Amino acid sequence: MLKGKTAVVTGSTSGIGLGIALALARQGMNIVLNGFGEVPRAQIEALGVRAGYHGADMSRPAEIEAMMAYADAEFGGCDVLVNNAGIQHVAAVEEFPTERWDAIIAINLTSAFHTTRLALPGMKQRGWGRIINLASVHGLVASAQKSAYVAAKHGLVGFTKAVALETATTPVTVNAICPGWVLTPLVQKQVDARAAAENVSNDEAKRRLLAEKQPSLQFTTPEQLGELTVFLCSDAASNVRGQAWSLDGGWTAQ
Repeated sequence: MLKGKTAVVTGSTSGIGLGIALALARQGMNIVLNGFGEVPRAQIEALGVRAGYHGADMSRPAEIEAMMAYADAEFGGCDVLVNNAGIQHVAAVEEFPTERWDAIIAINLTSAFHTTRLALPGMKQRGWGRIINLASVHGLVASAQKSAYVAAKHGLVGFTKAVALETATTPVTVNAICPGWVLTPLVQKQVDARAAAENVSNDEAKRRLLAEKQPSLQFTTPEQLGELTVFLCSDAASNVRGQAWSLDGGWTAQ
């Protein structure tokens, strides 16, 4: 049912976003990639679908509008919207740089408002759509030193619920995915810093990181998140609405 449709996946040049883009491409979806760094267009096109790219800075509304207009002009619209772009900064609240707070709220939360408001009219007109927001376990519970990220992700879960209610009688569903620890480049930086600070191996730093929060002692993978996204796009999930779906190795079960 996804073949020939188009997904816009923000922050999809690496990590979770790329894992989701690849999973959707395997279902026959064309993909509009977004993000910084090397663009994995060939990796997507190798799966027999079209791959576009727009380098919108997700903190800038005008660039987000240009990206969504690109999807309309080049692909005929956005059928699946995956709001994945995100950044992180770790510091105590009284030491938190105000510009980092503003950037985290803009990229992790406000960008999803802009993409959603622009995608919804076309989805409703075409009679089908899926909006999937990559929140986090930190959209459900908090950790110290991450006030901006926790605030943004809690906001994203709330935004998901509100838009799900607004679209409840339409063929458009809106849900959030809440991963625990995923070994993305962002998390690997935290592992490296911990290994250096505690003078332990990288593997031991990973184990200590997981042991604090994630009872499975296993990282969630981008591939698992991709397959969950595919499920949320399926007919079987057509009445899954406004959910914050945890994939966190037991983190929030504690």
